[in-house]
Amino acid sequence: MRLCRAFSNPVRPLALSLAVSAIPLLAHAGPETEAKALLNAKCAVCHLPVEGAGLNRIDQSRRTPEGWDMTIGRMVAAHGVRLTSNERMTLVKYLADTNGLAPEESAGRRYLLERDFTQVEKPDDRHVAETCARCHSYGRIALQRRTEDDWRKLANFHVGQFPTIEIQQAGRDRNWWEIASQEMPKALGTRYAFDSDAWSKWLKHTVTQPTGSWRITGHRPGWGFYDGVATVQADGTDRYKVVMQMNYANGKQETAEGKAVLFTGYEWRATVKQGGQEIQQVFALSADGQQLTGRWFQPGIDSIGGTLHAVRSGAGAASSLLAVQPTYIKAGTTQKITLIGSNLTGDVSLGNGISVKTLESSPDRIVVEASAAQGTDVGVRTVSVGTAKLDSGLALYQTVDFITIEPGQAMARVGANNGPMPKVPVQFESVGYAYGPDGKAGTEDDIRLGYMPAVWSVDNGTPYAASMNDVQFAGTLDGNGLFIPGDAGPNPQRKFKTNNAGDLKVTAVLTDGERKVEASKPLVVTVQRWNDPPIR
Repeated sequence: MRLCRAFSNPVRPLALSLAVSAIPLLAHAGPETEAKALLNAKCAVCHLPVEGAGLNRIDQSRRTPEGWDMTIGRMVAAHGVRLTSNERMTLVKYLADTNGLAPEESAGRRYLLERDFTQVEKPDDRHVAETCARCHSYGRIALQRRTEDDWRKLANFHVGQFPTIEIQQAGRDRNWWEIASQEMPKALGTRYAFDSDAWSKWLKHTVTQPTGSWRITGHRPGWGFYDGVATVQADGTDRYKVVMQMNYANGKQETAEGKAVLFTGYEWRATVKQGGQEIQQVFALSADGQQLTGRWFQPGIDSIGGTLHAVRSGAGAASSLLAVQPTYIKAGTTQKITLIGSNLTGDVSLGNGISVKTLESSPDRIVVEASAAQGTDVGVRTVSVGTAKLDSGLALYQTVDFITIEPGQAMARVGANNGPMPKVPVQFESVGYAYGPDGKAGTEDDIRLGYMPAVWSVDNGTPYAASMNDVQFAGTLDGNGLFIPGDAGPNPQRKFKTNNAGDLKVTAVLTDGERKVEASKPLVVTVQRWNDPPIR
């Protein structure tokens, strides 16, 4: 069993081991009364009861499943708490159910739970960010709820646990302790309060079980769009068996099969075998139980994965339009367009200026021949099939005015193909855009067309990188935009015998008729990340 890098704990963290080691054991876990008994036996030794407020510290805070798992892992590593995998997961399940976050409270920071680290964070409070997000993500703060007194205790904990905090990140440029122990608890106790209307309402919410048939769509960078079906069967209380069939636009197919647990009434966590790989799923079940959305990824190589959006299918399910492929059409052209959904019925409309002729039709897929009139106003169209609608479903354009490269922040890590720290690659994609009414790029009225094929190249990103010839050693970029970093460790062939890190520049060139549209972005190739907790 792999060590938890976050805690040096022989029990693997939730986000990396949910179905592999914990779910089969959870099938034999006891009911709520047994979870309470375990909490009292393992936790109440130190966390004494507080009159009218449960156990000290535990019942004055709320967290996601990953957050509770990190807390328990710290208790194991720092305080010698002895737990089996089954006991640990039983505690995580109970604590996430009773002291979790409501869907509205986790919605804005789910990228951390889904391990999508390509986004630039936008803090809710700049002062909090300057004080607390110097060492970890802002989202890690925003994915907790505490009483003001418990936020204050957290400040004291930081000083005791991390005594160098005073000199980290220029901490001496301000009266940091007064800010951390007085100002921050008040601010956090208000912004991320333990008591909230959202949580009170969610505790009264009746959960709709995710069992049944689902229609799924999604996007895997490098492979493109996919659609398919999924079935979910009960496998105990809040535990499920899941099977998915995924058909990609590039012709590839995958089957995913495994087990899942539902925490807090909506937090879906699963491990499945997909295409011969172990894959983690982090999804959110909508309040009405009709949709699943989120991301799946390879554990340890979070950059390899995809998004998922699923709706109920079969008899009795609502008519839903999930996706349109491709997502763009050029004025003056005719092309096939496929509409994917569940229980589709009725007339097809692709919006103003686009005529349609139906070629194929079934409840989950409609293929039309679409003709976009020349001279029609460019812009995003609402697509509909009967009563089912998809806002911003199709973009009509005259020219591809510019492209961008995703992901937004590109960082690869060297590693070993068969070692404990694998390489972390980056899958690049080019996204086409048309100017909005202002005729400028990078403004709010830009018209996103969608993913478009490009020709890829990589070069040194800085003069120093050129002097070190980073492009020769840091890794390789294939024709599909996949960058594979170099091997870890010192390289005797390099100048100064340094490792294979480097500063690179990736360029995409897209052909639009007789025009070439180009974009470049930096790529940082760095060393392994040895401490990688479930929430960074």
